[in-house]
Amino acid sequence: MITLELDLGERSYPIFIGSGLLGQANLLRPYIKGKRVLIVSNEVVAPLYLSKVQDALGDLQCDVIVLPDGEHTKTLQTLSLIYDKLLEGRHERSSTLIALGGGVVGDITGFAAATYQRGVNFIQIPTTLLSQVDSSVGGKTGVNHPLGKNMIGAFYQPQCVLADTDVLASLPPRELRAGIAEVIKYGLIDNLPFLQWLENNIEALLAGDKDLLAEAVRVSCADKARIVAADEKEGGVRALLNLGHTFGHAIENGMGYGVWLHGEAVAIGMVMAADLSARLGYITWAEAARAKALIERAGLPVVPPAQMSAQDFLELMAFDKKVQGGKIRFILMKGLGTSVIESNIEASLLEQTLEAKEQLCQN
Repeated sequence: MITLELDLGERSYPIFIGSGLLGQANLLRPYIKGKRVLIVSNEVVAPLYLSKVQDALGDLQCDVIVLPDGEHTKTLQTLSLIYDKLLEGRHERSSTLIALGGGVVGDITGFAAATYQRGVNFIQIPTTLLSQVDSSVGGKTGVNHPLGKNMIGAFYQPQCVLADTDVLASLPPRELRAGIAEVIKYGLIDNLPFLQWLENNIEALLAGDKDLLAEAVRVSCADKARIVAADEKEGGVRALLNLGHTFGHAIENGMGYGVWLHGEAVAIGMVMAADLSARLGYITWAEAARAKALIERAGLPVVPPAQMSAQDFLELMAFDKKVQGGKIRFILMKGLGTSVIESNIEASLLEQTLEAKEQLCQN
């Protein structure tokens, strides 16, 4: 087992990464302060792993709520189901919520914890690659709104994150690929050696090599912990973690939440960001093509939906959380392994990227 620390002073917490962690009571019990727990899971994950977590909790009073699966369920209505369960069970401020699932479960459980009785403890047990390398770490919680993704939420840190890499063996190939999109992101934004490592090992990762997946989770979490520790509430450098997300969130919203997996939309978004970076002269077209090639080798989509026009993108991106002063902020590349936040983008160059479609990253 590897233990990383996200350093936030008195709110610091460990990230446990390793094989066979779900049933280890010694990893969970120190971070449960009261005697009551509510486990939030979904209909896909609960049959596989709920009993292991319950066994690890021993004699604690443990309630469970099993939610429907899918990004389309990440709503205020689903959030209310968690509140209902907490209130019906007379849970107090000493209760602990445990998120057992992927990014949707983690985000919505964290937001419930942040807001129930003005804040209760919670623990993240991510069960997808995407949630292990990204959404479970850093304290971003929330739900979607019809006009924008993750527009309602809070920064609220867990007590610990427990990433059992064994659960990745049960992921469908599409879910694994979606998680690898977020792994590639870390290489592109500020870790060129990791990007090169991914280029050398991408096929083995897709084949489910346990040791390589564990290393991908370790490096990704270490990179994210370092960035979050420097900028917890995204006032500056943390925004770099959103490479591809401005375009990607527009795709998720425009196509309907859940039609495209988050990682798939981000993959296209990173290709679009590489294309725009090349048009601005920040990277060469060869570098843009190299980024696209790795994403394509990971089995991820690299072409925006044909149904979405440039105007569709512009209208949806106007609701992005990173908009400041009415200007859309983009995370762009200044060389592979280096990134920058830009808001003063020449409109004609942005339109060229939005209209390029299948010619993205081609000079």
